Amino acid sequence: MNTIRLAPIDYSILAVYFLFVLGIGWTLRRYMRSSTDFFLSGRSIPAWVAGLAFLSANLGAQEVIGMAASGAKYGIATSHFYWIGAIPAMLFVGLFMMPFYYGSRARSVPEYLRLRFDEKTRALNAISFATMTVFSSGISMYAMGLLLGALLGWDFNVSIFVSAVIVLLYIFLGGLTSAIYNEVLQFFLIVAGFIPLVFLGMRDVGGWAGLTQRLSVTAQQAGYAPGAWTQSWQHMGSAAANPMGVEWFGLVMGLGFVLSFGYWTTDFLVIQRAMAANSMSAARRTPLIAAFPKMLFPFLVILPGMIAMALTTKAGTTGFALPVKPDGTLNYDMSIPMMLAHYFPPGVLGLGMTALMASFMSGMAGNVTAFNTVWTYDIYQAHINKKASDHHYLMMGRFATIGGIALSVLTAYLTTQFNNIMDMLQLVFAFVNAPLFATFLLGMFWRRTTGHAAFTGLLSGTLAAAAHHGLTLPVHAAVGIHGGWLGPVLKHYPSDMAQNFWTAIFAWTTCFVVTIVVSVLTRPRPAEELRGLVYSLTEKQSDAHEVWYKRPTTLAVVLLVALVALNIIFF
Repeated sequence: MNTIRLAPIDYSILAVYFLFVLGIGWTLRRYMRSSTDFFLSGRSIPAWVAGLAFLSANLGAQEVIGMAASGAKYGIATSHFYWIGAIPAMLFVGLFMMPFYYGSRARSVPEYLRLRFDEKTRALNAISFATMTVFSSGISMYAMGLLLGALLGWDFNVSIFVSAVIVLLYIFLGGLTSAIYNEVLQFFLIVAGFIPLVFLGMRDVGGWAGLTQRLSVTAQQAGYAPGAWTQSWQHMGSAAANPMGVEWFGLVMGLGFVLSFGYWTTDFLVIQRAMAANSMSAARRTPLIAAFPKMLFPFLVILPGMIAMALTTKAGTTGFALPVKPDGTLNYDMSIPMMLAHYFPPGVLGLGMTALMASFMSGMAGNVTAFNTVWTYDIYQAHINKKASDHHYLMMGRFATIGGIALSVLTAYLTTQFNNIMDMLQLVFAFVNAPLFATFLLGMFWRRTTGHAAFTGLLSGTLAAAAHHGLTLPVHAAVGIHGGWLGPVLKHYPSDMAQNFWTAIFAWTTCFVVTIVVSVLTRPRPAEELRGLVYSLTEKQSDAHEVWYKRPTTLAVVLLVALVALNIIFF
């Protein structure tokens, strides 16, 4: 693809956005007087702001670029990442888990593990989570470099450096509050930038009927039934019948339960936003408010990828085709950048570029703010310097921001080994979030769970993920970061995503079983030490005093009805 030239108006829109982002950080710097202000926004954020930030923290390059890439590679089945792989877990965290997080006054997810279990469990999770945030931030940086290089001809290294410096400045100055308010801005920019892209693309392919007809050709060329790209459930009876290469059990268990609940209920990146809310009620509503727009995002981020694949199928008549990587596979990550270049005129192109920049900044900022909090509280204060002043920890958080971004730059280059960044992201989640969810599930709902068991189970689950990944490999993939690095490959999966789902299942199951066995063999803590940390020993939250639209249970019922309707419509 040839690079394009932005008009002066496009550069003006980008410049205004960057200045505004930095201005927020500069304005908020005067309010960063304590470590609580820097890491948790002083617990003063309104529910609607926290809700949009909760959503936007997840709305980074992984979602915008990755979900579009998955839409091209796997079709409408990618919607499962939302309708069974996000919404149910978001309801669960709002209704059941926020009372533990917010009520315990823990400053991070690893700190909750210390309160519930012990220091060694906290340390293990802190290290694994910090590693995950670095990889996630690196994925956003890679996507930024990919976009600027493909559309504008910028050098990949320069693109990464520019994005890193901008995120560093506004987080260094304004901490979590700066990140949250920028995430709200980024949410509206992404919606405004992608609605016209979807409209133009759907008009070009002839609406849903035309898209279905074109993608039936794609499916048949790939050896699947005509509806494999446009029907979300009908081809899940067999792993060989759909491009995602997973059957319904692997999908529901691996994605809908383990990966989904593991991410949304334990990932401090998003939990941190809810913990910044100004009350318990607001904290519980935060993920529920986020779930409403989250449910509709497949129409903004998956459809463009499906349209790109449909246009590629008819490349001879449309002049559009996804580029091919050196290994001969389509570069699905280029779906959104190429759609922008294909459809948007000057001015509108600047808006679309700004929306993409916003998603990259959101992804990097969210992960970096989570990293600096966990590093400062759960690693540095807990194990290196326990008696420093609050000002010292505030400065350490700022220096951790620099370190986190520097490490993220290194991981950005590993991402070049995948043709779909969502494949790499779910692999990271399978190693970190899947076993952690088993630990949390038992720790919160079975008070017999012990600290020794939690640590042993968490470590065993992570090792099980490594063993499964090291002994399996997606078809046509080389041994290395894709798997097979432990020796003889025992199983080949149809796709990276199928391998990720089963890696997560093995990790969760191993952690769950080992934790139960070790708990039975070790002595539990007294009940009085677990009040507020275990469901049976925690005061139940009542929302009867709230107006109906502020009640978490009412919001949850509305969401569930809409969720069932969407799955039926696109069955």
